[in-house]
Amino acid sequence: MPQTSRMPQTRPSDRRRPRHWREDLRAIGLLALVAPLIPTAPALALEEVVIELPLLKTQLTVKLRELKSAEALRQGNSDLAELDRASNGAVGRQVIELMRQPVPLSVKQVADGSMGSPLVEQAMLVLSSIGFVEGRSADLSGRTLTEALRQAASDGEPTLLSLLKAVPGQRLTLDLGRTRQLFNRMLRQRQQAESLLAVTPAVSPPLSPPLSPPLAPAVSATSTARAEAGRNVNRRIVTLPVPHRPDPLEITLLEPASGANGRLVLISHGLWDSPAAFEGWGILLASRGYNVALPRHPGSDSSQQEAVLTGQSPPPGPEELARRPKDLIAVLDAIGNGRLRLAQQVDAGRVVVLGHSWGATTALQLAGLQPSKETLLQRCSDLDDPDRNLSWSLQCSWLRGVRYAGLADPRVVAVGAVSPPMSLLFARGFTSEQGGRVLLVSGNRDWVVPPDPEAIAPMRWGRAIGNQLVLVQGGDHFNLRPQGAADGGVLGPLLFAWTEAAFAAGTAVRPAPGAAPLLPAQGWGNGDLPMADVTGRLGNP
Repeated sequence: MPQTSRMPQTRPSDRRRPRHWREDLRAIGLLALVAPLIPTAPALALEEVVIELPLLKTQLTVKLRELKSAEALRQGNSDLAELDRASNGAVGRQVIELMRQPVPLSVKQVADGSMGSPLVEQAMLVLSSIGFVEGRSADLSGRTLTEALRQAASDGEPTLLSLLKAVPGQRLTLDLGRTRQLFNRMLRQRQQAESLLAVTPAVSPPLSPPLSPPLAPAVSATSTARAEAGRNVNRRIVTLPVPHRPDPLEITLLEPASGANGRLVLISHGLWDSPAAFEGWGILLASRGYNVALPRHPGSDSSQQEAVLTGQSPPPGPEELARRPKDLIAVLDAIGNGRLRLAQQVDAGRVVVLGHSWGATTALQLAGLQPSKETLLQRCSDLDDPDRNLSWSLQCSWLRGVRYAGLADPRVVAVGAVSPPMSLLFARGFTSEQGGRVLLVSGNRDWVVPPDPEAIAPMRWGRAIGNQLVLVQGGDHFNLRPQGAADGGVLGPLLFAWTEAAFAAGTAVRPAPGAAPLLPAQGWGNGDLPMADVTGRLGNP
C-alpha cells in the first residue's frame, strides 16, 4: 500500500490586508493544496488529481499532461476531459487559464521565511484533513513547498501547472465531503450565540449620539508626530525604548484638550493590525476626559504582516505572547515614573485596558488570566475536535511561549476584551485570583474566533465573579473595529459605559464571588447591530 499524507493549509485570507496582497494570498492558498508534504524517499512526479464528491458517490480525475493546453484536454480521456467536451470547451478554458497563472515571487519568499513556524505548522495541519498525496510522508514545516517552488522556477517564472508537476507523489486527492464537514462545524460554533440573542432583548442605544469631536492640533513630541485639525482631542505619537525589544515602541497618545479626568486607558491592537484601527475608541474616550495610549506591537502589527508577505520575516513567534503584555506594562511604567509625560497628570495605578482579537488576549493576560499548556498539548493535534476553529492555529502556535506569559498587572482594574482567542490558552478560565474585571464581547457571525467555544463556554465559569458577556447580532471579527470613527463605531457606547462603570466602582471593581455586574442595563446598544448582555442566561458550565 502506498503511503498517504495529509495536506497542510495556509492561513485563511484576512479582509484587512491591502488590496495589492490579495493575489499573493490567493496563490499561497493554492500552493498549500498542491505542495503539502516532503517525501522521505524519492517519489515519482505527480500525474493525477482526484476530487472526491461523496454526495454524488463519485470522483472526478484529471491528468496533469492534459492541462498543458485546451487542445490537450479535449483529446484526453480523464473525467475532466469528458466534462470539458460536454461543455463545448467552457470548462477547459477556465481550468487552463488558472493553470497558467504565475506564482508570485513573494510567495516563494514567504515559504523560505516561514519554514518551521508553529503558526504555519498549525495552519497547514488544518487543511491536511481535507486531502492527501499518495506516496508521501508527513512534513508540516513548509520545506516541500519551498523545494517545489524552486524546481518549478528552474526554467523561468513558475506557474501553478509547473508547480503541480514539481510535487513528488503518485496522485493528489481532495475530499470535498471533509470540506463540507468543516464548514458544518463552523456553523455549529455559532448556534448557541444565535439562540441566546433570540431570547435576550437588545439593549437600547444611547439617548443622544456620543460626541464626535475632531482632533485638536497635535503637540509635537517626536519627529513622527502628526498634526490634525480640531478642538477637543490632542493626538501625538511618541517613542519609548523598552528592554524586551530591539527598537523603541511607537505609542499613539490621545489626550483631552480640556476636561481631563485623570484616568488612563490602554488599547491593544490585534494580529497584523495597528493602533490607527482603534483610534475611534480612543477619540471617544479622550473627548470624555480620558487619557488614552495605543502602543504598536511591532512583532505582530501591520508592518510585520507586510514583512511576512514579502518573505523578509517569518510569522509571529511564540515569544510575542509575552512581549505584547510587556509592551503595555512598559507604557504604564513610563507614565507612572514620568519617563512618558502626558499633558495632564493621571493615575497610572488604576487603568482599564481594551483590546481586539490578539489584543484582547493580551488584555486578559494583564487582568490575571493564567495561560497553561495542558489543554494546548491535549487538543491542538486533534483535527476532529468539535471546538476546533480558525483561532486555534494562532493559539496552538503559542505553546512554546506559555511558560513566560503569566503577566498579570495589579494596576489593571478592568478590561474590555473583544473577540479574544482564549479557550485553549486559558483552559483554567476565570478564577477568583483574577485581578481585573472582564467584559467579553463576541459577534455571532465571527468565523475567526467563533462565539460558542471561545466566548460562551469560558464565560459560563467567569460570570460567577462578576464578569459579563455581550453578544452582537451580525458582528463579525472585523466590523466591530472602530477604525477612525470618532463616535467609537459599533462598540463605542458599550466600551465607554464599561470604562465609566469600572472607574466609578472603586474597590468594588475587583472580581469576586457574587460581585454585582458593572454594565448599566440600557443605553449602550447599537441600532444597526443589536447587542445583548447574555451573562444571566448562560447556565451552568
